[in-house]
Amino acid sequence: MEENKKTCLHDKHVALGALMSPFGGFDMPIQYEGIIEEHNAVRNACGIFDVSHMGEVFISGPQADAYVNYIFTNDILSVEPGQCLYGMMLHEHGGTVDDLLVYKRNSNDYLLVINASNIDKDVAWIMKNAEGYDVVIDHRSDELGEIAVQGPLAEEIVQKVLGLSLSHLSFYTFGEFTIYGDKPAIISRTGYTGEDGFEIYTDHESTRRLWDELLAAGAKPCGLGCRDTLRFEVGLPLYGDELDDDITPVESGLSMFVKVDKPEFIGREAIIKQKEEGPKKKVVGLEILDRAIARHGAEVLDADDNVIGTVTTGYRGISVDKSIAMALIDARFAARDTQLKVRVRRKVFPAVVIAKKFYKKSYKK
Repeated sequence: MEENKKTCLHDKHVALGALMSPFGGFDMPIQYEGIIEEHNAVRNACGIFDVSHMGEVFISGPQADAYVNYIFTNDILSVEPGQCLYGMMLHEHGGTVDDLLVYKRNSNDYLLVINASNIDKDVAWIMKNAEGYDVVIDHRSDELGEIAVQGPLAEEIVQKVLGLSLSHLSFYTFGEFTIYGDKPAIISRTGYTGEDGFEIYTDHESTRRLWDELLAAGAKPCGLGCRDTLRFEVGLPLYGDELDDDITPVESGLSMFVKVDKPEFIGREAIIKQKEEGPKKKVVGLEILDRAIARHGAEVLDADDNVIGTVTTGYRGISVDKSIAMALIDARFAARDTQLKVRVRRKVFPAVVIAKKFYKKSYKK
């Protein structure tokens, strides 16, 4: 059995007493003080996450524009250097290889940030589809660390630690900086929590120093447990739950990130067909009308107790104090206010279809 990999901050998590668990092939911190405390720290102050397990692939060369636009559902030609785009890489049948962020550094120079659990699959897929394009693919996941700094005090704390003014960075933009004298860093302002925040990519040594200094400046260490509760409350997907090889962006409610008016990208025809015919299944929001919590895999039933889908993510919403879930269900039952049921530990509880955005986002505009 292959041993889980460790990020460059692994020993620091252990020293802080974090509960560690496998995630995406890495031994990662799930929580430190507790998921509720960490969740609330991000909503109200500032939390930091080790996301060094994420993958980074740089694509450059004379045909990088054309190639990235061919493998990516969003339109990278529509944005200027210094902007980020969210989107997907798709199979020909429309299922999702991965969802990712693309950073446009310059024309024909891109950074793709991919999910940890998909790094090997994604890199093989990217290399395979690059045949015939004049591009250079530089996979640097093992060289870079990444810290996400999230919450209303994120900007203040990052500027205090690094001495950088970041107020010019608007939502979904990034800059290339030098920190700690001569260390290059990419700092973006996107966020996966619904709060304002930054992602800082740099070498391992600088990542370790930055982690310590952010803690000293008052940021709270946060694990992947609250990262999941935070992203879930604002309706953001997690690959393996709301997206996977057999779930399309249309089914997941992410069509806005698929630009079918582009002349060509992998999976385009399948998505156009699914849009025209209508998806047979959809990801919806549910409110469980009880304190029961429907976890991933729980069955969703119609009024006649027929199984019509399964829960993809479910929690007691920390910020909204409701039992809520996202579920992939038969599209015929996806209309808002539809009365359904969920089965939790052999008991059945009433539920109703609601919007997937359970909590209002607070991003920097």
